[in-house]
Amino acid sequence: MRKILLSVALVLAVLALWLVISPPRFWLNLTKSVEPTVMVGAQLVEQNNCRGCHRIGGEGALKGPTLDEVMRRQAEADPAQVTLRLWLRDPKAIKSNTAMPNFHLSDSQIEAILLYLQEEAATAAK
Repeated sequence: MRKILLSVALVLAVLALWLVISPPRFWLNLTKSVEPTVMVGAQLVEQNNCRGCHRIGGEGALKGPTLDEVMRRQAEADPAQVTLRLWLRDPKAIKSNTAMPNFHLSDSQIEAILLYLQEEAATAAK
């Protein structure tokens, strides 16, 4: 009986570790679902300190690309923003040597961030 309990505890511990270290997409969408709005996108950009590396709306660092410009280029080249969605899902899957970490964003969080970046790029273009 004790062996069974230890085995179950070990399996649960491994499962919990997997969900924390490398959560699958369904788990992210289940546990990190948000209302995809510009305001939520702004909050996520602040939470994840995107401006620590990127310029957005004329503010932030220049370690990474200026996201206003990225949004303008993507609007022409990839109107559905597939590349940006894939990049935000897992940056290293797109470019293995990128310095950008994987923030383990849910699909709705990605949509909110893209809405905010679109808004900021449109404002910066004026």
